[in-house]
Amino acid sequence: MYRLLAAVATSLILLFLLLPLIAVFASLQWTQVASNLYDPLVFSALRLSLSTSVISVAISVLLGSPLAYLLARGDFRGKRLVGALVELPMVLPPAVAGVALLLAFGRQGLVGQYLGFGLSFSILAVILAQTFVAVPLYIRAARGSFAAVDPDLERVSLTLGVSPGRTFYRVTIPLSLPGLFGGMVMTWARAMGEFGATIMFAGNLQGVTRTLPLAIYTAMQSDFSAAMVMSALMIVVSVVVLLLARGALRRPEWGERSVAEH
Repeated sequence: MYRLLAAVATSLILLFLLLPLIAVFASLQWTQVASNLYDPLVFSALRLSLSTSVISVAISVLLGSPLAYLLARGDFRGKRLVGALVELPMVLPPAVAGVALLLAFGRQGLVGQYLGFGLSFSILAVILAQTFVAVPLYIRAARGSFAAVDPDLERVSLTLGVSPGRTFYRVTIPLSLPGLFGGMVMTWARAMGEFGATIMFAGNLQGVTRTLPLAIYTAMQSDFSAAMVMSALMIVVSVVVLLLARGALRRPEWGERSVAEH
């Protein structure tokens, strides 16, 4: 009886999750797919999404890795609070995140008023919005990956006269590579698909801040076929990203091989 109930529940949830995705591909007008993909508006949105999301990932890695390591290995007062604050953007409604960014970095915002100009409604605003919502994913993944590294290996490196900095880059980072790569991939996917904070903070300006999710939203009002093609493209990208992330997490030998080479 239990197995039957489990099978029914599994079938229902899988159907619920997959049916909308199948509907997107079923709604495609395949004769117009090529023309829609090469549409200048679609290409512009795709190029903007790719470039800004890659920059967001780079910022997340550069600024998030030291913090993730500190949260994984450090022991200081307020550690739990810092961890909770870092993950707060993950649970904020996207619209709230956009409003918060606008109030902080807009022309009259807490920071913008001292800069003399606002960062809102610009390509920089897109990058800030994507980073704000995506960097917690990287920090969480990197924190877990750093915590999984055997501290004894780092101690051995230190006893051999290797500096803490070189130990971090030649031992800790290589051993953490699978988890770090998985975190980067998921961070990129989150940045690539960001909508709510972007439209609130950066706007929906064609050729300036209109990313692929915003282009889908706009096309739904005027060109349904193009919206379906872009939606299908995002689904394909999401599937590829998910497979890459899962594949990275299953290959810890990457890091072991890098350490051995050093």
